[in-house]
Amino acid sequence: MRLLLQRASRAEVRVDGRVTGRIDAGLVALVGVGHGDNVEVARAMARRTAELRIFPDDEGRTNRSLLDVGGAVLAVSQLTLYADTSRGRRPSFLRAADPEVAQRLYEVYAAALEELGVQVGRGVFGAVMQVDLTNEGPFTIWLDSAESGRP
Repeated sequence: MRLLLQRASRAEVRVDGRVTGRIDAGLVALVGVGHGDNVEVARAMARRTAELRIFPDDEGRTNRSLLDVGGAVLAVSQLTLYADTSRGRRPSFLRAADPEVAQRLYEVYAAALEELGVQVGRGVFGAVMQVDLTNEGPFTIWLDSAESGRP
């Protein structure tokens, strides 16, 4: 599973002009699901998202987690995080999970965040979405379960 996390002071996602998810301060999580990902990986990535210390403390150091600051997550499915551009100019998405698997694990990820007490706004899986955010910092983090040595 691949996540691109952007610390945001506000964010929303729209589909066909209708807002489907909105948050105030927290993280925008672009969520990609690959082959071999499973429920355990999705739940572990949700915990990593919630516990990652990327919010400033009173001294301005990044010592606080999403849970510490009471932040929210706007979760947006993003199969393009698995784009392979090594062969020419047209990306291949063969490394992305099948849509049925990806949708289920995207929902597991979002639900696991909610179980941890995080408010979650959502995009619409598979839809063309417009994401509007104010990146705070800017502060952007890449998480890949395959690179972490653990789910």
